[in-house]
Amino acid sequence: MYFEKNRIANFQTSSRFEAREPRPLPWIQVGKFGAPYFATETGAAWTPVGQNDAISWVELAGLFRRRDLPAVEAYLYYLADHGVTCLRLMLEYAQVRHRYIEQPVGRFVPAMVRLWDDLFALCEKVGLRILLTPFDTFWMWLHWRHHPYNRHNGGPLAHPSRFLLDEAVRAAIKNRLAFAVERWGGSGVLFGWDLWNEIHPAHAEDSADGFAPFIADLSQHVRALEMRLYGRSHPQTVSLFGPELLWRPHLPMAEPIFRHPDLDFATIHIYAEGTIDDPRNTVDPAIAMGRIVRESLAQIHDGRPFLDTEHGPIHSFKDRHITLHASFDDEYFRHLQWVHLASGGVGGGMRWPNRHPHRLTAGMRAAQRSLSGFLRLIDWNRFRRRNLSQEVDISEQEVAVFACGDTEQAIVWCLRTNTIAENGQLCRDVRSVSARLSLPGLRSGRYSVIAWDTEAGLLRRTCEVTANGSMLTEVETGPFITDIALAVKRV
Repeated sequence: MYFEKNRIANFQTSSRFEAREPRPLPWIQVGKFGAPYFATETGAAWTPVGQNDAISWVELAGLFRRRDLPAVEAYLYYLADHGVTCLRLMLEYAQVRHRYIEQPVGRFVPAMVRLWDDLFALCEKVGLRILLTPFDTFWMWLHWRHHPYNRHNGGPLAHPSRFLLDEAVRAAIKNRLAFAVERWGGSGVLFGWDLWNEIHPAHAEDSADGFAPFIADLSQHVRALEMRLYGRSHPQTVSLFGPELLWRPHLPMAEPIFRHPDLDFATIHIYAEGTIDDPRNTVDPAIAMGRIVRESLAQIHDGRPFLDTEHGPIHSFKDRHITLHASFDDEYFRHLQWVHLASGGVGGGMRWPNRHPHRLTAGMRAAQRSLSGFLRLIDWNRFRRRNLSQEVDISEQEVAVFACGDTEQAIVWCLRTNTIAENGQLCRDVRSVSARLSLPGLRSGRYSVIAWDTEAGLLRRTCEVTANGSMLTEVETGPFITDIALAVKRV
């Protein structure tokens, strides 16, 4: 096979770039006690707050050939100062020709290996983690004529429609993953593996029948190598472009994405058509996100964590060539992260910037800081939530409510729906509203209720309520103009 011809080159590369010693940053694992969240190996709760980034985008561009490492370090510290804990990154970014990790297939490019060495070292220093996926499948498909795996460039494959099926390609994929495991897999900077970005029927001759065995092969390959080298393994997932579940309901995609026995957590990319992918106001996308998170949780039968790892105005940006106005986009971003969290997702989801240039605004960073502050109000290690958005009663019909909870804690987010201005944002020059909620499922006892201003990132109100286990528990939101988040916790 082709891959055998390049094994010598691969061994030469591996010997030149020896694997580093494991870093001291604690590894991340799925939470204990049945909680569908994450924790460090030392037992501290950990939540991925962050977004998609890329090694060729403006804020990480200084990594390549060490053009400006101080600027990259300053950027990472800025992220940490705003509550960011994690970046989702692709090992190569195929939009440009000089960010391939292999060139040709089987030979790992020294400049790219050094780039990743530097990024892992900087993230270790700052305290950030990485959700890593080995291929940029979107640009790989569009720029296939340039990709090292293309047969015309000396690779093993004629067309990417057989990427999941071809044995020689499978060997090359596993070799790439093995290199990454040996090189960076001993580091706690690595949050987890998205083993395949947006697995798609087009990569398997328009079939999803091979998804499960493909995932099993990659998962077991990575986990076995990590266990042999480090005695433990990082969490694993495989992502899917979410609308495919609606576009192709006849294909068996839900089972391997939400319930594959080898994966540790589930993720999809939530690009709801006409709302999230092309927003005209900041309310409808939030309602769509809440619905999709609830539907996704219903697909999971073993309590594994779920989170969105890509969302954003992709149709507006890519097809309509529109960069949303910053104030609109800030509110849209803030609403999506809070509805994701309150509906039972882990963290606030991970935005694909879809802006020019690809970077989040200062307002979005402030929103991440606010969310990070709220996270301290919940005991995530013991929060065995279920989605309660349709089970919560609310006194105000023009306020949408999204919630999740168990017998001792709950998260609620309330959003006004009747004050949308002509620009699609919520009006600020309106009278405040206060809503009364009836929460199900809390066992008898006293509970603190903290009202959180999601925009300012401040605690607005605290009170206590008493629950009678056989009845709904009434909670007052206190006055708010646009939205309010509540943390309910047994005391």
